[in-house]
Amino acid sequence: MKGELRYEGKAKKVFATDRPDEYVVEYKDDATAFNAQKRGTVLGKGAVNNAITAALYPLLEEAGIPTHFLERLSEREQRVLAVEIIPVEVVVRNLTAGSFSKRLGLSEGVTLSRPVVELYYKSDVLGDPLINEDAAVAMGWATEADLAVIRDLALRVREFLTPFFGARGITLVDFKLEFGRTPAGQIVLADEISPDTCRFWDAATGEKLDKDRFRRDLGGVEDAYQEMLRRVTAQPAGA
Repeated sequence: MKGELRYEGKAKKVFATDRPDEYVVEYKDDATAFNAQKRGTVLGKGAVNNAITAALYPLLEEAGIPTHFLERLSEREQRVLAVEIIPVEVVVRNLTAGSFSKRLGLSEGVTLSRPVVELYYKSDVLGDPLINEDAAVAMGWATEADLAVIRDLALRVREFLTPFFGARGITLVDFKLEFGRTPAGQIVLADEISPDTCRFWDAATGEKLDKDRFRRDLGGVEDAYQEMLRRVTAQPAGA
């Protein structure tokens, strides 16, 4: 049973349940960008992100990556393990794009010779600033051992997702992950994987099929999200 609201973020609400070790996550249609300076609504976004995450997390579990996901409850809700979120977000980059391109003066779409793993302090107030491992450890947000586990899991997620989307005609440009700690101390993948947290480009046309359509006023946001859901849930060619 869904109980009191424990947390509300930009894209989701987290509710307590009658089981102390489980939460219910409800996905919202609210959309934000540029540290919530831009706000709007993308109709159906919550249902799409819930469905994509619910499709991907069991596959990641099968690939040996532990997650907080338990089951999809409804169009917008899922049941998850109650974890303590580690306040260090991880961004894995395959190509140059977004803030990485802007910060380094690079054109978008350049394939990196190796994946780039970046850390950000999870703080809406501060705009999720870029940090390094020393800062994360010095501030007590994570230990060196935690960060080693998180990096390993993030790269294993990349190893699974890159060919998964490639088989569906999608270039996985970059993606953001969050991790949580179970009461037993295990670090698991939390949050979501969706067009909100990833950059997806059509492999043939380069068309953006993610939240950049909202950020950059490109239009067709709802259609892009629905297209990503269709590709995630469809059988790839030759399967």
